[in-house]
Amino acid sequence: MDWLIGAAGAFIVAGAAYRKRSLSESGAAAAILMGTIYYGAGNVFWFGTLLLFFITSTLLSRYGKQRKADLEKSYAKTGRRDAGQVFANGGIGMVLCLLNVWIPSDLWVFLFIGVMATVTADTWATEIGSLSRNPPRSVLNGKVLNAGESGGVSWVGSTAAAAGSILIGAGGWLLAGWSGMDAELLPFVLAALAGGLVGAFADSYLGATLQVMYRCRVCGKSVEVSHHCGEDTVRTRGAAWMSNDAVNLVSSLLGGAAAYGIAVLIAL
Repeated sequence: MDWLIGAAGAFIVAGAAYRKRSLSESGAAAAILMGTIYYGAGNVFWFGTLLLFFITSTLLSRYGKQRKADLEKSYAKTGRRDAGQVFANGGIGMVLCLLNVWIPSDLWVFLFIGVMATVTADTWATEIGSLSRNPPRSVLNGKVLNAGESGGVSWVGSTAAAAGSILIGAGGWLLAGWSGMDAELLPFVLAALAGGLVGAFADSYLGATLQVMYRCRVCGKSVEVSHHCGEDTVRTRGAAWMSNDAVNLVSSLLGGAAAYGIAVLIAL
């Protein structure tokens, strides 16, 4: 029955997101599969935390959409998520959910909180930070960057990242209690905050160093895409395999590790 409930819930949410053009066809299919597993193999805690990330991130992607329209042309991924982005954001959490079925442990729970805090923090930082009146600065040397350029951070974006992380921690705690899990508020919130900030800044660092970047032949902008202004772009730096999705995966793992580390320290 849980699998049927999960499939129905995932179909409704993914279908609505597809109609609102927040998900592509492949993204909707991936979301249905993922949501079914999150609820069928897990419970309200796993499914609800994923939903909390997805709904808030989708709403924020629509906030100030006109101002973000030009920036999205430089991003490898836009507000309409495809299957690759869906799995990059929620794939690790799905694996952790399945591992928790095999060997139930707080390890998987806090790793999951850190992973979800990371993807939420990164998305909130991007969506809100891109609307800042002040230009971002390089996470490496503090140099002023163009809005939307990889490796940039701002106070507005960093504050948004922290807020998103806290929301995941508090929401996860409520959902854990609702699911009958033994949960305390402080470990969840602090673990999420640590995981989200570590993951978000790791994302910026990897974006400034290893992520593959291109230069537009027409406008000269540094972009994440291989096609811009109607022309093929020129690769300027980074490892060919370190795409935006790969950066998200690596930073999520680091965020999850940070969250678990904080949870362990609190328990000592």
